[in-house]
Amino acid sequence: MASAQHLRWDPAQYQRHGRHRSRPLTELVARVPELPSRPRIADLGCGPGGPTVSLLERWPDARITGFDNSPEMLAAAEATAGRSVRFVEADLASWRPAEPWELLIANAALQWVPDHHLRFPEWVAGLAPGGVLAFQVPGNFAAPSHRLMREVAERPRWRARLAGVLRAADPVLTPEGYLAALAPLCPEVDVWETTYLHRLAGEDPVLDWVSGTGLRPALTALEDDPAARDAFVAEYAAELRAAYPADAHGTVFPFRRIFAVARRAR
Repeated sequence: MASAQHLRWDPAQYQRHGRHRSRPLTELVARVPELPSRPRIADLGCGPGGPTVSLLERWPDARITGFDNSPEMLAAAEATAGRSVRFVEADLASWRPAEPWELLIANAALQWVPDHHLRFPEWVAGLAPGGVLAFQVPGNFAAPSHRLMREVAERPRWRARLAGVLRAADPVLTPEGYLAALAPLCPEVDVWETTYLHRLAGEDPVLDWVSGTGLRPALTALEDDPAARDAFVAEYAAELRAAYPADAHGTVFPFRRIFAVARRAR
């Protein structure tokens, strides 16, 4: 989606938990202050396009451009393009605003961009006066879902094949870190965090969730060896079942997210 250039994304898998995934974007958009009429909006790491188009619910007269570097995601997004929404290939690790924007928004994308906070000065400089930078990122990389993924990848059978493939344990800043990064750039900064308790149904639902997101690097690295890929997934799935046991009502998947909304001086 964002800057993980060699990942093979599966839009259908990503959207399997769309109802849960859409809630953080809805809550992020609700905290964005009023924008001028016909705002120019850039959706950074737009993914399959549906979330981008949903921005028209808040800003129906907006001119929106979604940026992503995944051919699979962009192909899915093109099906949602319209007169006021377009999609462009771009890598957020090097993307620079070429025009002033009223809103730069990133929904669960910046965690794929190493040291993304170092991009903030240039992105804020690309905002129109009073423009807004708004984003949310997962804050659950120490949770069992991600910790166990890394631990299984470190086992002797997988260590050589998956060395350096998965993200580190801290690809995002703390809320305090984002506040410190944004405060010198914007006079208005709002940072908060929320832990959602998603109740998931079905067999191995946490595995199903991460198969559309955090597990993509391992799945991509092993795609040429289906037997090895299936063996790795089976090991990881067994660990997830122990960490997230199901009950009669499903499986509870706690998911922490970090939000930030920063407004440039008018």
